[in-house]
Amino acid sequence: MINIAIFASGSGTNAEAIMRHFEGSTRGRVALLLSNREDAYALKRAEGFGVPTAVFTREEFGEPGGRVASLLQEHGIDFIVLAGFLWLVPHYLTDAYAGRIVNIHPALLPKFGGRGMYGDRVHRAVIEAGERESGITIHWVNERYDSGDTIFQATVAVDADDTADTLAAKIHVLEHRHFPTVIEETIAGLSPIDTKQNTK
Repeated sequence: MINIAIFASGSGTNAEAIMRHFEGSTRGRVALLLSNREDAYALKRAEGFGVPTAVFTREEFGEPGGRVASLLQEHGIDFIVLAGFLWLVPHYLTDAYAGRIVNIHPALLPKFGGRGMYGDRVHRAVIEAGERESGITIHWVNERYDSGDTIFQATVAVDADDTADTLAAKIHVLEHRHFPTVIEETIAGLSPIDTKQNTK
């Protein structure tokens, strides 16, 4: 059984879809949800599923061997999912969890990615650029924003009358439909790791 940690910064609808999906899974379970914001509704969603939660500061996130690393070790985390998490992941984590951290981006990378491109900012940029389609990209996480290798993409049409809100609604449908299943398929061949060695 692979222990999954979700990092989330906001409402947590993707986190909820993932937690619900893995409730009955024999491959993995969501063992921890971490957030950089005390007011993130994702924390409430996790509590509803009985998933342990914690809030951390930027200093605690960036420090090798610090609190975030200790939490991952304490909960035996084998795989990390970024679900609406906005901070750049530090090197010690991308190294320790190489090939074991995934993110979802609400556009078709490599377009409309990078620092500051999240949420409605992405959807507005897609519409302003006159794109006829958008979608989701699930990708590996490395030391740069939205630049890891693509695992999966799904597309949706951008209609002439779409707004950032209506396009976001279409994207959310794709996210909730595909992200949990792609995670499960991705962890299918993994085995638990020695987090005591890997997070220091």
